[in-house]
Amino acid sequence: MGFLKTLVTWVFVLAFIVAAGLVAGWAWLNNEMTKPGPLAQEVIFTVSDGETLTSVAARLEDDGIIADRQVLLTKSRIEAQMGGEQPHVKTGEYIIEPHISVAGVMSILIEGRSVLHRITLPEGRTTAQLLRVIEADEILEGEMPEVLPEEGSLLPDTYMYHRGMTRTQLIEKAQKAQADLLAELWPERQEGIPVTTPYEAVILASIVERETGIAAERDEIAALFTTRLKKGMRLQSDPTIIYGISKGEPLYNKQGQRRTLYRSEIDRHTDWNTYQIDGLPITPICNPGREAIAAVLNPPETEYIFFVADGKGGHLFAKTLAEHNRNVAAYRAFERKEIERERQGE
Repeated sequence: MGFLKTLVTWVFVLAFIVAAGLVAGWAWLNNEMTKPGPLAQEVIFTVSDGETLTSVAARLEDDGIIADRQVLLTKSRIEAQMGGEQPHVKTGEYIIEPHISVAGVMSILIEGRSVLHRITLPEGRTTAQLLRVIEADEILEGEMPEVLPEEGSLLPDTYMYHRGMTRTQLIEKAQKAQADLLAELWPERQEGIPVTTPYEAVILASIVERETGIAAERDEIAALFTTRLKKGMRLQSDPTIIYGISKGEPLYNKQGQRRTLYRSEIDRHTDWNTYQIDGLPITPICNPGREAIAAVLNPPETEYIFFVADGKGGHLFAKTLAEHNRNVAAYRAFERKEIERERQGE
């Protein structure tokens, strides 16, 4: 009986010692996890696709970001045993601040709070031109897709992305953004507008986008083109002629200088030349932005049916052909003065 009592006492003693050891070990581990680390200055740390927590922990120690990889790995093993799942680090590029704790590092890498990069796809560019922007980006990864997106299917915008995103994924992101925008705006379109599908809206918006770089003019030009279509008039948009000739690339003369359209090009029939065809071209002529698409879906009322450049970046609008001819004459006079000034070296 005395032996059994002694055995029970020793069991309790050993259990107490083990429990005390576990408590002390847990307290030590938490202290090691939260105390400031050895990193002296901010660094960028990159986790590549497929890397494991073990390999990342080794690099963190080798780079002097944490003092002991085993602290991180032990903590992760305990959390896995308690929660049933091993923590995973996420691919990305991370800013690591000086003297960050092991817990801080784990939080950043597991939550995936990586550095964001940006790429701007400007409005009014053709798909080929936007693809050149994407291809030239030095941070995006991977080759360009074999099947290229259709003209007008990308939404121009500034896109934020993490290191590791591929060029194909960025293209898909821009395509989805346009699809989402059309799904948002199309149901709210104005009744009676002369476009019957979202694709036709993109075609008309692409012409509006190429006709002006001034945001304040988009609604007026969208309204003017809407009025012309309702009246059965041709759009007569110069950018549509250019697209039919060069797919939207600038036109140059034999001396390599930018040039305007030749009369023969205006008279040439293509599937895009709105001087020669009724209605809309068969495809968009560029990738229009949100504002241009919104403008053609809800244009204001206007009596204007003509417009011409004013030589200062904007346009002169007219309700009648006679008024339009006067605006054209004024623009031609402005052009002649500018040419004369250039000749005189002013």
